[in-house]
Amino acid sequence: MPAPPVAVVDYGIGNLRSAERALLAVGAEARLVTRPEELRRAAAVVLPGVGAFGRCAEALASTGLADGVREAIERGRPFLGICVGFQLLYEASEESPGEAGLGRFPGTVRRLPEGVKRPQMQWNRLRILRPGRLLAGLPEDPWLYFVHSFAPPPGPEVVAVCEYGGQVTAAAEDDGVLGTQFHPEKSGPVGLQVLRNFVALVGEA
Repeated sequence: MPAPPVAVVDYGIGNLRSAERALLAVGAEARLVTRPEELRRAAAVVLPGVGAFGRCAEALASTGLADGVREAIERGRPFLGICVGFQLLYEASEESPGEAGLGRFPGTVRRLPEGVKRPQMQWNRLRILRPGRLLAGLPEDPWLYFVHSFAPPPGPEVVAVCEYGGQVTAAAEDDGVLGTQFHPEKSGPVGLQVLRNFVALVGEA
């Protein structure tokens, strides 16, 4: 069976089916994939993830999919990381010392600030810092759904933040590599618009 234009990385962890269903709902030809060669043939890649950074990184490596993910990014395939899948794009995480991420973005994922409930498990308002393709067409100060205790550091790739005991990274975009700390597949019509924007990149790659 040929690989789909949008491959959802199935490494046994995360909101895999819900991500696949949401992509199908916005018109993508999406399918869960379990083999690196499928990733190499895909037109775009989505990496979901929930739970601990270290466990996700280990599962990605043990299934052989980590190299396929890196290759897809290096070849310029549109790439979307969701929640821990977004965090894995960074070098490391305070949550799992010694466990390496994919290293596409510099820096270490940090625990949410003191004085707030962890995890953040709620709808929160997004503040868009600069225009980009991923968040195009969203209403002003849109609400998205978050479930997380850690978040990526600030950096030039960050395009949106939310407030939760301080400014928290919520989305990033850099040269076709995108990430959301929120769950677009759980964020209603606004989240579907985010996924629709990503799928629109597939035809342009």
